[in-house]
Amino acid sequence: MIPFTTQTDPEFVRPARYSALDKFFLGLIRDERDLPFVYKTLQVTFTLIPLGVALYLPFVPNWLWWIMALVYLFINNITYKGPFGLMLHCTTHRPFFKQQWMNHYLPWVLAPFFGQSPETYHAHHIGMHHAENNLEPDESSTMPYQRDSGKAFLHYFFTFFFTGIYTLAAYFFHRKRDRLLYRVVRGELLFILFCAALCFVNWQATLVVFILPFAIFRLVAMAGNWVQHAFVSQEDPGNHFQNSVTCINVKFNHKCWNDGYHISHHIDPSMHWTDHPRYFREHLDDFARERAVVFDGLNYLDIFGLLLRDRYDVLAKHFVNVGNVYKNDEEVIAFLRSRTAPVPFVPDTKAHGVLGAA
Repeated sequence: MIPFTTQTDPEFVRPARYSALDKFFLGLIRDERDLPFVYKTLQVTFTLIPLGVALYLPFVPNWLWWIMALVYLFINNITYKGPFGLMLHCTTHRPFFKQQWMNHYLPWVLAPFFGQSPETYHAHHIGMHHAENNLEPDESSTMPYQRDSGKAFLHYFFTFFFTGIYTLAAYFFHRKRDRLLYRVVRGELLFILFCAALCFVNWQATLVVFILPFAIFRLVAMAGNWVQHAFVSQEDPGNHFQNSVTCINVKFNHKCWNDGYHISHHIDPSMHWTDHPRYFREHLDDFARERAVVFDGLNYLDIFGLLLRDRYDVLAKHFVNVGNVYKNDEEVIAFLRSRTAPVPFVPDTKAHGVLGAA
């Protein structure tokens, strides 16, 4: 374990001056701190989409097609998937553009190239996950699982992969949230029909451009949620400090817009991504008092692999001992193991946060 000393994660610093192009884009977006999103959107638009379209061209030689397909899969799933997915996450919570019609560009135009059916993510994440806070009604809750077990994760993933849309639609149906139900069904059906139609044009290209990214996205999304809610308190599973994780001082936060700060994100889902490091510093006493799980130098993929390999010794070495609560690594290991055990569902448990509701 290590003490908290400093942070290297990105925070907003207003530049001395903006370029003419910056100023043009600033006129389109709601928050100047989201200017990097504009350039990431343009980067994805002018690289991924042309390459994806090129895979459908009939005159491309077979050898060149395979090279392009491999390049597409690499930049889609390695280079862009994290930054784009978390940019979509941020703009789902906080509208990106001033003009509402422009806010459809990410979920309806770019997201399908990453295997995301339009607006399904918004409905699941905002309408269900944050509303239920990983508790029993949350269809993606990690609570009933042994969260350091590979077998348990596979059960979690395949259950979501094959039944997730049905259970999500049923969730909205039973709660009479008709608008979100409509958006889920519409987005999923349109994506399926779109892919089916494109298979008649070129099934190999459709497999590479849309279907494989779809399968990979759902795997990555569920692995991410598994880790973000891997350490859950038996005593107070609805407490945001005690059912989520925070990762600091890691390159992932620079690439993916401080997504490692999951505890503060659940405390205030509308908090801007650049404000999370400051919030963490200002509430160290709360993190210590609530025995929050904080890691230094590990991203979610690192934690996922360490959990499934039972490497609590490595997790303990990166564990941030906020408030000097723990005496040694052995205490940390015992604490972390207690937080990955299955938590029985308690029907009347209410989602709550120490400093505010999600």
